[in-house]
Amino acid sequence: MSASIQPPPPKLGITLETYIMEGMIGSPGATGHFTSLLNQVCLAARMITAHVRAAGLADVLGYTGQTNVQGEAVQKLDELANNTLRSVLSRRGHCAAIVSEEDDEMTPISDDPRAKYVVVVDPLDGSSNIDCNVAIGTIFGILKKRGEGGLPATKDDVLRPGRDLLCAGYLLYSAQTMLVLTFGRGVHGFTYDPGVGEFFLSHENIRCPEKGSVYSINGGNSTRWSAGVRKWAAWIKEEDKATSRPYSSRYVGSLVADAHRTLLKGGIFAYPADTKSPKGKLRLLYEANPMAYIFEAAGGAATDGTSRILDLQPTETHERTPLVLGSREDVETFARFLREG
Repeated sequence: MSASIQPPPPKLGITLETYIMEGMIGSPGATGHFTSLLNQVCLAARMITAHVRAAGLADVLGYTGQTNVQGEAVQKLDELANNTLRSVLSRRGHCAAIVSEEDDEMTPISDDPRAKYVVVVDPLDGSSNIDCNVAIGTIFGILKKRGEGGLPATKDDVLRPGRDLLCAGYLLYSAQTMLVLTFGRGVHGFTYDPGVGEFFLSHENIRCPEKGSVYSINGGNSTRWSAGVRKWAAWIKEEDKATSRPYSSRYVGSLVADAHRTLLKGGIFAYPADTKSPKGKLRLLYEANPMAYIFEAAGGAATDGTSRILDLQPTETHERTPLVLGSREDVETFARFLREG
């Protein structure tokens, strides 16, 4: 399956497996390796879904007592999701390495000649909300390894701008489990039917509205914001019918949940740099890049406040970045306030 050739227009109700297979059949020269890898990602998603739904009954809520490389407390479900992805992706020899939020460094998976891809992943986004039964998710992206098959993956294979992604997606675990997926042109949503054990196309050709009416930002950080962000936050709450203000405020605290609402309904999600996190809070490789890839494919935009997210050159595996994404007009307005200060 090639990232440069899109599958035929999908039809509501088809299974995710059918969608992926039709994409491979419609891509000249496809070997099936990428398709097989993507099917493995989807298998891991189904397994994580089962773990999340049974969490309260299976003693996998709460902390492990450890901290990850980010300095964050590791939840039991974090560890379980990470181990599930690593185990599943190691089985068919298509994944050369994984970069995960939960691992200190890139984890080599296979040097099989078929191992042409690397996966970047946040296994369980929104860890602080796990014990509260609030929406959480998984974020992932797939890159093609630069080196030949059979050679070990290196950091050069993953320290690349987001525009190099072949595909990106996220899982949202909530009242329903939903997978949102793109290969760079066209974004589609698949809802999981636990009775059948399959994802079915439920949201075809998702488009982020050009402008929205909702903003999502952690107001608890307001004393640390730059002057430009504070001016924007005041502006967006002002009464002005001509510009459809004030916007409504919605903030969950799980990137997947806030981004998903923004993708479907429009508006803006912002986690800007501040005096506590001058380089930003969210991770570039496996949070910001996949989300930016999805939003741009849906007609939206994503920036760090000054530059396009997908053009940023990462220098570290767990590099952080400010992230502002959503409706194109709303993101451009935010960037204007930052420029003007």
